[in-house]
Amino acid sequence: MSYNTIKKTFDLGDGRMIEIETGKLAKQADGSVVVKMGDTMLLATVVSSKTAKEGVDFLPLSVDYQEKYAATGRIPGGFLRREAKLSDYEVLISRLVDRALRPMFPDDYHADTQVMVTLISADKNIMPDALAGLAASAALAVSDIPFNGPISEVRVAKIDGKLVINPLMSDLERATLEFIVAGSENDIVMVEGEASEISETEMVEAIEFAHKAIKVQVQVQKELSEMAGKTVKREYCHEDSNPELREKAFADTYDKVYAIARSGSSKHERSEKFAEIEEAFIASLGEEADDTTVFLAKKYFHDVQYDAVRNLVLNEGIRLDGRDVRTVRPIWSEVGYLPAAHGSSIFTRGETQSLTSVTLGAKMDEQLIDGAFINGYNRFLLHYNFPGFSTGEVRPNRGPGRREIGHGNLAMRSLKKVLPPDDENPYTIRVVSDILESNGSSSMATVCAGTLALMDAGVKIKAPVSGIAMGLITDEKTGKYAILSDILGDEDHLGDMDFKVTGTEKGIVACQMDLKINGLRWEVLTAALEQAKEARLHILNEMKKTISAPREDYKPHAPRIITLKIDKEFIGAVIGPGGKIIQEIQRESGATIAIEEKDNQGIVQIFADNKEAIDKALSRVRAIAAKPEVGEIYEGKVKSIMPFGAFVEIMPGKDGLLHISEIDWKRYESMDGIFNVGDEVRVKLLDIDKQGKLKLSRKALIPRPPKPEEKKTETTNL
Repeated sequence: MSYNTIKKTFDLGDGRMIEIETGKLAKQADGSVVVKMGDTMLLATVVSSKTAKEGVDFLPLSVDYQEKYAATGRIPGGFLRREAKLSDYEVLISRLVDRALRPMFPDDYHADTQVMVTLISADKNIMPDALAGLAASAALAVSDIPFNGPISEVRVAKIDGKLVINPLMSDLERATLEFIVAGSENDIVMVEGEASEISETEMVEAIEFAHKAIKVQVQVQKELSEMAGKTVKREYCHEDSNPELREKAFADTYDKVYAIARSGSSKHERSEKFAEIEEAFIASLGEEADDTTVFLAKKYFHDVQYDAVRNLVLNEGIRLDGRDVRTVRPIWSEVGYLPAAHGSSIFTRGETQSLTSVTLGAKMDEQLIDGAFINGYNRFLLHYNFPGFSTGEVRPNRGPGRREIGHGNLAMRSLKKVLPPDDENPYTIRVVSDILESNGSSSMATVCAGTLALMDAGVKIKAPVSGIAMGLITDEKTGKYAILSDILGDEDHLGDMDFKVTGTEKGIVACQMDLKINGLRWEVLTAALEQAKEARLHILNEMKKTISAPREDYKPHAPRIITLKIDKEFIGAVIGPGGKIIQEIQRESGATIAIEEKDNQGIVQIFADNKEAIDKALSRVRAIAAKPEVGEIYEGKVKSIMPFGAFVEIMPGKDGLLHISEIDWKRYESMDGIFNVGDEVRVKLLDIDKQGKLKLSRKALIPRPPKPEEKKTETTNL
C-alpha cells in the first residue's frame, strides 16, 4: 500500500533534528501528524464537528495528552495492567497544550473540537512535553479547521550559564531556570516554569530566546500546511447576530454598569446589582422575545460589562473594588491555627483565603509515581482543593479537576525551590491548601499560606516565598494599557492577561502566564514583572509580621526521624528472613523503620513520635549492624557445641569459634560438661580471617597460672 506521506525536517540549531510527518497514520481524523525527535514519537490528531450545538457561545475544546507504556517498554502497574485515567503529569501537559491553543481559535468558532496527543515511542533522555504543543498545532495546520496559528511550544533552560532549547533530561538537573514557552509567529501566548531565584531581566531574556526558536517551528508548519493543501479552512457560521439589539443593550445598560463598576462594592453585592440590570434589560424586550433573542441579550450584556470595566481602568485608573492599579488588597495571616497538625496557617488577601496544613511523614509515605515516562518516588506533595462554597456555589465534590491539579502544581514548584536538600531533610512532606474563599488568585494564596505553614512546622526552608497574580487591560486602537496588581476574579475573566509570579527577596522561583491578546510588547512584559516584584515584596513583608523564619524545632507532637548509615552487608541482617527481624523491631519498639541501599551503603530511617521508641529501635539496629573489632571483649552466648569447641554469638547474627584450646589454660580432652547451649560466656575477639570467620578466646581473659618451675623457685626462696 502506498501513502501520500509528507515530511518536513528542521534543525533545533545545534544539530538535533525534528521531523513532522503527515498522511501515513490516523487519516480519518481532520488532521494528524507524527512528530519525531530521536526515538521519541508523538501522534497528534484533531477532529472538529462541522456544526456547533445550539446555545453554545464558547469553544468546547478538549485536549488530552497520554503516554503509552509500551513507548518506554513498560507494563502499567495496578490490577488492570492497562492505561487508565490520565495521571497528574499527563493532565499538566494537556493543560500546557490547551492554554497555548485555545486563544488562537476564532472568537466565533464554537464547534466541539478534540485534540489528542499520544506518546507512542520514547527516548528516555528526550522530554516529550516540549514537543506536544508543536504536534497539536501541526495537526491543526494540516486540517481544514479554522485556527489563527500555527503556534509552537519549546522548553528553554539555562544550563551552565547558557540558554538551551529543549535540553536533554539529564542536563536539566543543572538548570537554573526552566520554562515551557508557547507562542505564535508574532506573540507569546503562554509561559510556565520554575527558576532558582532569577532576576526579572533574566526571565525576559529566556522568553525572548524561546520565541526565536518558536518562529522557526511556526514557519515549518506553514510550509507543511501548503504541502498538504490545507491553507484554505472550512467555512462556518456559529453565531446569530442582532446589531439593533446590541446597540440597545449598550444604550440601556452601559451607564448603569459603569456606575456599579465604579462604586467599589464587594464581589457578591456587585454581582447582584449586575444581575438586576441584566434581568431588567431582558424583561424590557417583552414576553414575546424568543430564546435566540434572550440568548443574544445575555451575550451583549456581557459585552457591556467587558467594555465598562476595562474603560473604567483605562480612563480613570479605578478598579471594581475601588483600588488603583498597584494596590494589593488587605492581608492578614495566622500560624498554628490547627493544634493537631504538624504545621498550619491561614492566609487571607482580600476575599481570597487559604487554610493550609503541613504533615511530616516517613520514607514509606513517599508517593510512588508509575508513569510511562516519569516514574520513581516523590517526597514533596502539595494538594490544592477548591470546594464550591469558596465562591458561594453549590457544586458536587468530584475530586480534583484539571484546574486544581494545575494550580497545585504551580504552588508545589514554587515551594519546592526553597526546601532544604534531602540530606538535611529526612521527611516526606505533604502540604494541603483548602481554599475557603476565592476572589482572584487562590493559587498565589496557596504559595503564601504554604510558606507560613512550612515555617510553622519547623521545616528549614531557604527563604520565604510569596506570590502575586498580575493582570493586563489594553486598548489596541489607542495603545493604552494598564497593568493590574493582585487581580480579582472578574479582572481575570475580563482582562487580557493572567500572569502569576512567585519568588523570594532574591528573585523569581516560578511563574505562569496566559495571554488572551495579540501583540504583547516586551516593554509591557518587563513593566509587568517589575510591578509584580513590588507587589511580591509587599506581601512578603506582611507575611513576616506573622512569622519571619522557620521555628527552631518541630512541634512536640511531630514525629522525629533518626537516620543512620550501616554497611551494605548488614541490610539483609536488619531486614531478616522475609522481613522477620525488622517487623519484630517495629512491633517491640513502636517505631517505623525504612531501609534502602544508596551509594553502596545502607540508609536506615527510624521514625516515631516519641524518643523512647526511637532509642529502642536504634539500639537494636546498631547491635545488628555493629562490626566486630579485634581485641574487643564481648558478653557472648553459646549457640552450639562441637567436639573441637563451641560457637559463641557475640552480636546478633555474629558467631565465632571458641576453640577447645582457648577455653582455659588447662588442657581439655573433650567438650563434655564444659558448656551448655545458652550459657553466657565472656570472650575476647582474637582475629578475623580472610573469610570473615571470628576467632574467640576465653583463656585470654583468665590470668595465666604460674608454671611448675616458677612455683618451685618461689618455695625455695621462702
